Amino acid sequence: MVPVLDTRRTIDAVWKLESAKIIAGLARLVRDVGLAEELAQDALVAALEQWPRTGVPDNPGAWLTTIAKRRAVDHIRRSQLLERKQELLAHELAHESAEEPDQPSDDQPDDMLRLMLISCHPVLPTASRAALTLRLLGGLTAEEIARAFLVTAPVITQRIATAKRTLSEQRIPFELPEQAELAGRISSVLEVVYLIFNEGYSATSGDDLMRPGLCHEALRLGRLLAVLAPREAEVHGLVALMEIQASRSATRTGPSGEPVLLHEQNRGRWDLLLIRRGFTAMLRARELGGPPGPYVLQAAIAVCHAQAPTSEATDWAQIAALYGALVRLLPTPVVRLNRAVAVGMARGPQAGLDLADELADDPALRDYHLLPSVRGDLLARLHRPAKARLEFQRAAALTRNTAERTFLLGRADALADAAPTGPTLGSAARAFLARTDLDPATVRSYGQTLRRLRLSLGEGLPLAELTADQVAGVFTATWGSAAPRTWNRHRAAVRSFGAWAELPDAAAGLDRRTETRTRTEPLGPDRLDALFTATRTGPSLREQTLWRLLHESGTGVKAALALNVEDLDLEDRSAGPGIAWRSGTARLLPALLAGRSRGPLFLTDRRPGPARTPTADLCPDTGRARLSYERAEYLFKQASGGLTLSRLKTRP
Repeated sequence: MVPVLDTRRTIDAVWKLESAKIIAGLARLVRDVGLAEELAQDALVAALEQWPRTGVPDNPGAWLTTIAKRRAVDHIRRSQLLERKQELLAHELAHESAEEPDQPSDDQPDDMLRLMLISCHPVLPTASRAALTLRLLGGLTAEEIARAFLVTAPVITQRIATAKRTLSEQRIPFELPEQAELAGRISSVLEVVYLIFNEGYSATSGDDLMRPGLCHEALRLGRLLAVLAPREAEVHGLVALMEIQASRSATRTGPSGEPVLLHEQNRGRWDLLLIRRGFTAMLRARELGGPPGPYVLQAAIAVCHAQAPTSEATDWAQIAALYGALVRLLPTPVVRLNRAVAVGMARGPQAGLDLADELADDPALRDYHLLPSVRGDLLARLHRPAKARLEFQRAAALTRNTAERTFLLGRADALADAAPTGPTLGSAARAFLARTDLDPATVRSYGQTLRRLRLSLGEGLPLAELTADQVAGVFTATWGSAAPRTWNRHRAAVRSFGAWAELPDAAAGLDRRTETRTRTEPLGPDRLDALFTATRTGPSLREQTLWRLLHESGTGVKAALALNVEDLDLEDRSAGPGIAWRSGTARLLPALLAGRSRGPLFLTDRRPGPARTPTADLCPDTGRARLSYERAEYLFKQASGGLTLSRLKTRP
């Protein structure tokens, strides 16, 4: 008898191989991806129950498919869904049931393509598309996907559940789109597959530079898509790009996991099999003809690198020309930055730096660590070590990947002779915020402004070199479209810092913006009454009392939430100077108090958990804390369709 542990391992392996085909076939029949996955999971449970006793069937995939389709028939019969569909399923199952459950059944390639298209449907957010694709087509568990993207399993579970619910609510058809629409839908799939590959090839966060599991999964999905859509040149272009990039995986990190730049990699260790596969995919893309798309152009760039026997032999002029074509087709900031690198190699570092500098104020690259990293490399080649060091420090501060941060700081430290001798923006900002005459709220506000300046201009920028143009550039990229009040708040912070640091011109390029206050009319009594009956159960007694109090007293939200039971004078209908209410609130307060004589008036729903930091602001009778402003605001927005509690305040 096969050990149970070995059987379970076999089931896990079979599930990863066969689950996508099973779900795809079921989804074609039941027209609901979420339901299809549930039915497939039922078949998996049946295998877990039966195979340890009976052994693994000769064709486990067909066994699982047959069981899953039987579950589908049972579900449709129970639900009394579409009699025609029931007959169709019964007819199909009758043919398959003539064979043993472990006999092979015909694959449906179109089903797999349908499943891929619906998992990557543009109606879903990108992160949800990636999670759903790895779940349905990769057979990965929520825990495996969470580990890959460095988030928690509940986050992935929620993304997948929301994605399936959205597809169901939007009634996304499980059909192949018309040819005119197919290219656009496949483009969405390519975006998801390449996102998965890039997250594995150059992880955006975490300790390791690479996550090979995601690279392998993206390659598998790309190769599968190339089989399912063989006439799409962009599909073959993406496969070629990923194959060639993956060929360098073994040489991209050093002994300690540190990044190794492309021109320093040992090309003799590049994987020749993957390179040949990439070249083959590229030939298929070219044979299909037509103008090259973004992935074909990027693959052509990868081919140029792969064809060069040494770094010095790389045809940078050709690569720069290809990037020029790619920019015309896809003028994103990241593509333009990559072109700056290529131009810097083909025409000299100053030409590349000029192009990179054009992107300095682009909001899309505000927190993109590769922009200062590229600038640092170009500046180092121009023998400007002080500025190069600053750029590497900026890049290290922006990246969320530990290996990359260590590498960038190492490059900065290698230029230690160029370190500034006087005060820097970082040291001055820390000293400014450490002043004892600033209250905590001001420190938080000023800190937000100075943190952005330090990230954008660099901790190590010599304070004497800080210019009004630099500050204005940061403001334009960060708060250019912000409300005047926000712009003016950050401007005031820079003015205060400049005066303290004896840089009176730091904010010279920042004009004060005119703030226009719009008068918002309070909700009338009828509208407030309607909120109490908007749902079957209505708001809680606590919310009713708070809303009535705000409406009848005209007091501010924070002042009302700060009230304690001992502040109240129920007979006089008041609570200290300036807070008085009328009959509506008076009727509700006794029930809300429920005999309490002290502690916060408005309480949270639950007691703080044992792991929470104890607070002195607790009700001594119930152990519950004071209701927070954020929670009160959230509940009112939910009930009112987005209005704020300030709308309840009556105007004089």
